[in-house]
Amino acid sequence: MAGRFYLTTPIYYVNSTPHIGHAYTTIAGDILARHHRQRGDETFYLTGVDEHAQKVYRVAQEERIEPTEYLDRIVAAWRELPARLNVSNDFFIRTSDDGHKRFVQQFVQRIYDNGDVYEDTYSGWYCVSCEAFYTEDELVDGNCPIHGTKPEWIEEKNYFFRLSAYQDRLLELYDSRPDFVLPGFRYNEARSFIEGGLQDFSISRAGQPWGVPLPWDESQVAYVWVDALPNYLSALAYAREGDDLTPKFWPGCHLLGKDILRFHCVYWPALLLSAGYDVPQRLFVHGWLLLDDRKISKSFGNAVDPLELIETYGADAVRFWCIRAVSFGQDGSASIDGVHERYERELGNDLGNLVSRTTAMIARYRGGEIGGGGSAERPFDADALREEVTRLLDAFDLTRALETIWQFVRELNRYVEERKPWELAKDEARVDELGSVLYDLADGLVAVAVALAAYLPETAPQIFQALRQPAALDWSRIANGTAEAASGIEPAPPLFPRIELPAAAAGA
Repeated sequence: MAGRFYLTTPIYYVNSTPHIGHAYTTIAGDILARHHRQRGDETFYLTGVDEHAQKVYRVAQEERIEPTEYLDRIVAAWRELPARLNVSNDFFIRTSDDGHKRFVQQFVQRIYDNGDVYEDTYSGWYCVSCEAFYTEDELVDGNCPIHGTKPEWIEEKNYFFRLSAYQDRLLELYDSRPDFVLPGFRYNEARSFIEGGLQDFSISRAGQPWGVPLPWDESQVAYVWVDALPNYLSALAYAREGDDLTPKFWPGCHLLGKDILRFHCVYWPALLLSAGYDVPQRLFVHGWLLLDDRKISKSFGNAVDPLELIETYGADAVRFWCIRAVSFGQDGSASIDGVHERYERELGNDLGNLVSRTTAMIARYRGGEIGGGGSAERPFDADALREEVTRLLDAFDLTRALETIWQFVRELNRYVEERKPWELAKDEARVDELGSVLYDLADGLVAVAVALAAYLPETAPQIFQALRQPAALDWSRIANGTAEAASGIEPAPPLFPRIELPAAAAGA
C-alpha cells in the first residue's frame, strides 16, 4: 500500500564550494527518494544550505561586502550541485529565506513559553568550522577533534535550553524505538551519550547581527544549530505557497554524517519535544567518505569537485561510485582512480556489454523482435530481487541493495555464457529455445533497469529504449515475465563508452 515518505539531507555550510563529501549524502538521499516514488509513495525530498554560520559572516567582513551579497554569489554552486547530480529534490532551502526565519522565531518562542529557556553566562571552547562548543576532554591536543584547528575561547551572556530536563524522556524514546537511529552502533553511541548525563546548552549568541533574532530579546540571535535544525520543519511550512505540508509529511527521516550526530540524535529530538512536535521517524548516520584515509575537507586540501568528475564520467557513474565504493553507514576509504575502474569494469563491462550483446543478438537472430514467455525454468528470480532490495532500502542499506542488483546482473551474464545463443542460432530445431533465452535476457534487463533506476536515473531509460519497452518505473515491474513483446530492436550503442585514463585523470 502506498504511503508517504519525507527525507532530508543536512543543510550544508556555504563558507566554500561543495565537494564530493556533500555530493555523497545528497546522492544517497536521492536514491531513497526515487525508490519510494517508484513504490508509489508520496515523497518529499529536502536539501539546502545553512547560511547563518559565523564563517559566512567573517568571510563577508574580510571581503568588505554584506553577507547576503557573498551568499547570493556562492549559493549558485550549491544549487547547481543537485541539478548536475540528477538529484530530484522537491525543495532547496536557504536559512536566509523569510519563511524559515519566521518559523525559527515561532519555534524558539514555543520552547521559551514552555519554560525550557533561561539566561546565564557561558564560557567554553568554540570551533567556528564546526559551529560547536567542546569541553577540554573532547579536544585533541587542545584542538578541534574534527578539523584539528585551535578553537576560540568564548565567554558571554546567553540563553540556555534545559536539555538536562529531557534526559529521561530521551532514554524512554530510545528504549521504545530501537530503530530510531541507524546503524545500530550509532544508536548505541547516541544512547550512551544521553545516559552519560546531559548538560544544558546555549541557544543564542550575543553581540552579533548575523542570524535570526530571538523574539523575546532581539539583542541576541539564535545559535546556528537552533536556527539550522528547524529547517526540516520550516521547509514543509512554506515550500508550497498557501499549503502547509507539515501534517502530510512530518515526522520524516534524516540523513546525516557522524560528525553531527549529537546535534541531530540528542539536541533535535529534545527541542522538538519541548516545542510540542513529534520526534523524527528515523535518523540514519553515515560515515565519512575518506580519501587517503582522511575526511574530505577543504581545510585538509583533499576535497574533490564532484562537477569535474561528472564532466568526465557523467552523473550516473559518479552516483554509482559513491554508493559502491564505501559501505553506506560506515567509514570507508575511496580513491578517485576507483571511479574509472568501476566505470570500466562494472558499468561498462558487466552492465553495458550485457545490454549491447542482448540487443545485438535479438537484432541478428530474431530480426529485432521478442515475443512473450520465457524459459519453462527461469534462470533468475526477479520476485526475490524485488523483495530483497526493498528490505535493504527500507533499512537504508544502499550499498548492499546495489550489490544485490549487481549479483543479478552477473547472473544474466552467466546465463548468456551458459546458454550460448550463438550456438542455438545454428540449429533450426532449437529456434523456440533461442527465442525463450533471448526473451529471458530482455526480461531480466527490464527488472534490472527498474531496480537500478534510483541509482542510475539516466541509464535506466536508455535500457528501456534499447529493448523497446515502456519507460514506467513502477516497482512492481521487477517480476518475471514483465517484458512486453517488441519489435525494431537494434544493437544498442555502448551505455558507458570507453574513456581513456589520461583524459579521466585530467578530469578528476
